Amino acid sequence: MKEIAGEDALATVEALEDIAPDLGRFVVEFAYGDVHARPGLDVRQRQLVTIGALTAAGDTAPQLRFHIGAALHVGLDAAQVVEALIHLVPFAGFPRTLNALTAARAVFEERGVRVEPIEVEPGGNRYARGEDKLREVDGEHGIEVIESLNDVAPDLGRYIVEFAFGDIYPRPGLDLRQRQLVTLGGLIALGDTAPQQKVHFNAALRVGLAPRQVIETVIQAVPYTGFPRALNAVGVLREVFEERGIRPV
Repeated sequence: MKEIAGEDALATVEALEDIAPDLGRFVVEFAYGDVHARPGLDVRQRQLVTIGALTAAGDTAPQLRFHIGAALHVGLDAAQVVEALIHLVPFAGFPRTLNALTAARAVFEERGVRVEPIEVEPGGNRYARGEDKLREVDGEHGIEVIESLNDVAPDLGRYIVEFAFGDIYPRPGLDLRQRQLVTLGGLIALGDTAPQQKVHFNAALRVGLAPRQVIETVIQAVPYTGFPRALNAVGVLREVFEERGIRPV
């Protein structure tokens, strides 16, 4: 816990001693002794998953501030943290992302961290750019999902292509593997997203995350989303592995 969040990390646990000391012990032993200490993902990757999960959960400002501080401590820069939050807009919405950005601003100010914002010039053919990125991330199945909307909500499909894949995914700051870690953390936390989880588990494998890393992403989410949502995600992931002929263990 100190390695991830610094020497003051245990203050959160110590604050529980007068009311729930065993809860503090569980945080240390399970969340950090069991989960964070596992191989498969490095400390930066684990913070991206965690930030994704906490942002999507929506009512976790104190924990989000803690893990944004941890992300900075383990080597992610402020612009990458902000980019992870921006990436979550298509999955968790603007309100939760704006709330998370408020938490990030507070952490940056407390630490005297100056943010160099990533700005992308608008313009170009957003649909063509989005279609290319959608194929890169999701393959032809992604295009099929968009086409399936043509008879009921074609504009929704266009927004997915233009905004999610034309505006958000091509942004600099995070690579596609990092973006899928953030995405999966958010989708697992939301909990009722099995079809979208399936798409993005496949995408995670497609952009180069190993099966073991995808499994670790689900396990990393457990302390922040709970076992039921993680178990549901494992059920979806099992289908993906079976369809792809992957034997993860």
